[in-house]
Amino acid sequence: MAKQLFGTDGIRGIPGTYPLDDSTLERLGFVLGEFLLASSAAQVGSKPRVLIGRDTRESGPHIAAQIARGLCAAGAEPVSAGVLTTPGVAWLVSREGFSAGLVISASHNPYHDNGVKLISASGMKFPDAIEAEIEAKILGALAAIRAAGCKQKLDRVGDERLHQDYLDGLRGALLPGAKLAGMKIVLDCANGAASELAPQLFRSLGANVTAIHNTPDGRNINRDCGSLHPEKMQKAVALSGAALGVAFDGDADRAIFATSSGRLVNGDGVLLAIGGYLKSAGALKGPAIVGTSMANLGLERALEKYGLKLTRTDVGDRYVLEEMQRSGANFGGEQSGHILFLDDATTGDGMLTAVKVASLISVAGPLESLVADLKIFPQKIVNVKVRSKPALESLPEVRRALKDAEAALGKSGRVVLRYSGTEPVARVMVEAEHEADVTRWTETLAAALRTAIGA
Repeated sequence: MAKQLFGTDGIRGIPGTYPLDDSTLERLGFVLGEFLLASSAAQVGSKPRVLIGRDTRESGPHIAAQIARGLCAAGAEPVSAGVLTTPGVAWLVSREGFSAGLVISASHNPYHDNGVKLISASGMKFPDAIEAEIEAKILGALAAIRAAGCKQKLDRVGDERLHQDYLDGLRGALLPGAKLAGMKIVLDCANGAASELAPQLFRSLGANVTAIHNTPDGRNINRDCGSLHPEKMQKAVALSGAALGVAFDGDADRAIFATSSGRLVNGDGVLLAIGGYLKSAGALKGPAIVGTSMANLGLERALEKYGLKLTRTDVGDRYVLEEMQRSGANFGGEQSGHILFLDDATTGDGMLTAVKVASLISVAGPLESLVADLKIFPQKIVNVKVRSKPALESLPEVRRALKDAEAALGKSGRVVLRYSGTEPVARVMVEAEHEADVTRWTETLAAALRTAIGA
């Protein structure tokens, strides 16, 4: 049965409305606390400790407080990390003995959205089955939650020691022989969770940092900045003579880059550049680099030149991680800039990726040359608002259009149809050698979707 609350990246919504209303948030905290008390995550006789971090949205403190009330009512201990990146919370949970973690964030979405991500004691997302179990209890008939007696208040600032422990871990992730002293780097912090941490990290490594969009006010997170709007970062790199530009998203679990000339390098470019280095250093594990169905055909062709294979999964970092664990791979990620280095961390981490890319420039030369073999096939993505999400193969109009597109493109193109995990949207992606084919088939497939299930 499809989950109602949890999407591919936690719970998302508008603060104050279901499922981010106070009652549901409190129930979430209560159910999670009870789950942890009943599981092996909590030692007998001790309270499970749950680390709560958030990004810079104005709604974050209230959401965190409501969840903390529920945790407290269940007998768990909420611990504040204050403003901290999603991967920062995951890193600390796995290394400092927390029973679980929660991140209050809607990632790259606008400030008026928010969400809740659950992190298990391993530092990874809970498996689908456990999320479904927690969801069923939240939605089911529960006894009244007596949270009124919980006096504990969640500190908005959080424990600075936790932040420094995380940064220490990132400093230890430099590639062998890399030195960032004097390297000019532009950091676009998206007015989000990396606004203080990322400049602090790279300055401590000796880099000459220019930070932009690092003054969050609760409402400017991701607004015309960050990984979805990197144009100002690219321009700043080209004007300043920087060796590298980095643009994070709101919770800094992803990062995209700019070369010294201002050329944009997304996750596909990172997979090529880092993958080639790891193979040459004998540090690449598993039979292939793991990407998703959205990875450009150009990446697949470029990796072949290095003797590397690309394994594709469904879109979503959890599916990339599952395939990496299944196959024994230690490197993979998404075109969006969500990259996983399993030898270093349990989840995608934009700041970790930035450390690795800056390191690579230090030891192997300019990023421009490291991605020179990546020739991007024209690609277009169209979002179609839908009123429901039936199986796509059950829609005759869509099935016919997809068959026609695949027959016409053959081996010179690809089509991906999928639903968003967090929005009422179907996504059409067409990739081909010729722009005209891309335009023709995206329009044809989008029209078929609108006819069948358009909102």
